[in-house]
Amino acid sequence: MGYAIIEIKKKNVSVLTLGTVNLSKIKEHPEKLQKIYERIEQLILAYKPTEMAIEAPFFGKNIQSMLKLGRAQGVAMAAAMVNKISVSEFSPRKIKQSITGNGNASKEQVSAMLVSLLKIDLFNEKLDATDALAAALCCYYQNNSAGTSAKAKDWSQFLKDNPDRIK
Repeated sequence: MGYAIIEIKKKNVSVLTLGTVNLSKIKEHPEKLQKIYERIEQLILAYKPTEMAIEAPFFGKNIQSMLKLGRAQGVAMAAAMVNKISVSEFSPRKIKQSITGNGNASKEQVSAMLVSLLKIDLFNEKLDATDALAAALCCYYQNNSAGTSAKAKDWSQFLKDNPDRIK
């Protein structure tokens, strides 16, 4: 699982940290989830972020993989919510579109565009880490683009602002 923390100062984006949570040596799924929660909590305590961007679940061919991914995303979101951090979800297509202009871009294309946009070296970074960086940058772009100042930042705000959309 990838993670990235960015800082915005006067519309300038800086990457504070990025990397991956290595879960390959952990055999049991519940232990992997615990490791994810603990690492996210460590990052929150160290960097004090105000928002979390996460890739929304997507339908894949392997239902077991999709369920495990959903659990991992839920654990990461729970770590943010326990620490009073708002969470924004973005579809993989939306993230790719925000970064490259192409919702069907490859992970490699997204990574290359991040290098160009942020003027940083991502050569040795895993694609999971660059995916996380793309999600963070997408969140910044989406929440700070012209005309979106009234955009809901979480589901509770969205529901308050749109009671007619509840069924």
